[in-house]
Amino acid sequence: MSSFRLSFVAALRDPSRWKRWLLEALLIAGVVVAVTLWQNRGLAEGAAPPLAGLRTDGTQIDLRDSKQTTLVVFWATWCGVCKAEAGNIESVAKDWPVVTVAMQSGDLGEVAKYLSEKGLRTPAVGDDDGDIAKAWKVRVVPAHFIVDGKGDIRFRIVGYTTTWGLRARLWWAENFPA
Repeated sequence: MSSFRLSFVAALRDPSRWKRWLLEALLIAGVVVAVTLWQNRGLAEGAAPPLAGLRTDGTQIDLRDSKQTTLVVFWATWCGVCKAEAGNIESVAKDWPVVTVAMQSGDLGEVAKYLSEKGLRTPAVGDDDGDIAKAWKVRVVPAHFIVDGKGDIRFRIVGYTTTWGLRARLWWAENFPA
């Protein structure tokens, strides 16, 4: 038996190590929760602020008209994390209503060109002046909001998030009304 395996088996039989591992796991979970709460501080909550405008595909959007649970994503062309999760947003958009808002990324034509160059199909509302972001109290990107069919914000997530994390939150908001 390898020395690693022997030491691992010995560790499993030692209650003091289990207690230490549990405390370390709780500490890590506590740090993650604290960071998440800190990142989400100040973001819009309750009734979703207005979000209306012309999208890169030429259609008009007004979130107040939606009666479905919707993912609202604030992003920017210059944001590395936004680029990394763009595929996640595209995947979710195949099954759920998604409204994306391009912050400080140029005019609508520049945003449309960016989306085309990256092969992204989900249209975006341009927010070059930052008015929509101010209304939603967004200071960093990416920022995600799950808005239920009644127009209430159910979840707020800052930073990278997975396809499954978004889908789970959308499903929860859809199936467990507030």
